[in-house]
Amino acid sequence: MSAKPLICVIDDDAAVRRTLCAQLEAAGFQTVEAGDGTTGLEIIKTRRPAAAVVDIIMPEREGLSTIQEIRDTYPDTRILAISGGGIGEAARYLQFAESLGAHDSMMKPLRTAEFIDRIKRLLAE
Repeated sequence: MSAKPLICVIDDDAAVRRTLCAQLEAAGFQTVEAGDGTTGLEIIKTRRPAAAVVDIIMPEREGLSTIQEIRDTYPDTRILAISGGGIGEAARYLQFAESLGAHDSMMKPLRTAEFIDRIKRLLAE
């Protein structure tokens, strides 16, 4: 039996991280969490997850620069950008995230079935 793919969830909201990790684990993935981009990049460097779920608006190191560094340094890591951020700005942030190298994006709040389906599709590409 093959190992479960590891997914790194990077979001400054602990409740969102826990929820997304629980959904991923229920779908058969392993997870690791980070509260900001700096911590997320350290985890990616040491653990080499198959994919990263990256929130755009975060303190410390925000998502856009985190996505760019993941793409530049760890090109095999698939990236799903997520955002609910900024008044009316989430769609614009997500478009920009994709232009910087995110493989897909979703607006918060995430629907579980669609979220898991998007992760599975990213890993199948």
